[in-house]
Amino acid sequence: MSHFALYPSLKGRKVLVTGGASGIGALTVGAFAEQGADVAFLDRDEAASTRVAEATGARFALCDLRDVDALQDAIATLGTFDVLVNNAARDDRHDWKEVTAEYWDERMATNLRHMFFAIQAVAPGMIAADGGSIVNLGSNSWWEAGAGFPAYATAKSAVHGLTRTMARELGGHRIRVNTVVPGWIMTDRQKELWATPEALEAHRARQCLPDLIEPIYVARMVLFLASDDAAMCTASNYMVEAGSI
Repeated sequence: MSHFALYPSLKGRKVLVTGGASGIGALTVGAFAEQGADVAFLDRDEAASTRVAEATGARFALCDLRDVDALQDAIATLGTFDVLVNNAARDDRHDWKEVTAEYWDERMATNLRHMFFAIQAVAPGMIAADGGSIVNLGSNSWWEAGAGFPAYATAKSAVHGLTRTMARELGGHRIRVNTVVPGWIMTDRQKELWATPEALEAHRARQCLPDLIEPIYVARMVLFLASDDAAMCTASNYMVEAGSI
């Protein structure tokens, strides 16, 4: 990736990525490692986590992010951080007519709740260091009024409220909080489950740009927001969706 930018301020910076064993998360772990950052990540998939760690030199802790105590204990074992990337999510499809209260709560735990409690765990260390960067991953799904996953879209829309209120809560400590908004990103999961020729044709027609979006471009936006180049950026949305919104 030598044609991409290098950020000297990221060298040695301590970075935590949630859901770092696959998809956008794995590319983000790798991108920070290439910058010389000290990278750690959380995931529940041991085999995939081991592969990413061996490829990048990153550290990891296994945990189910839906378990808040386990999440915060795992963060404590990994240390303090200058950067938090709240990446973990799962866009399972579901029919609104069949959603139960239990399923709704599980979707919130999977796609939203862990973000707040990860912030709660890392913020004291950032406050002590007089600065930090938190990047929450949103989604273009609710901006586009997409169907097929109402609980997921609701959780992702709430990420923006979390970003803005925590930017205000933490800004006095020079901690920046931003949202990156991916479009339809061509991860292996998307390709395997939903990227049919018909769906891709329709989505290309919606985008302003003709090319499908690879996950590395989301990772590159995260790098910028974590770096000192973005020192005056907070409480905002940064789109990586090829003009689909």
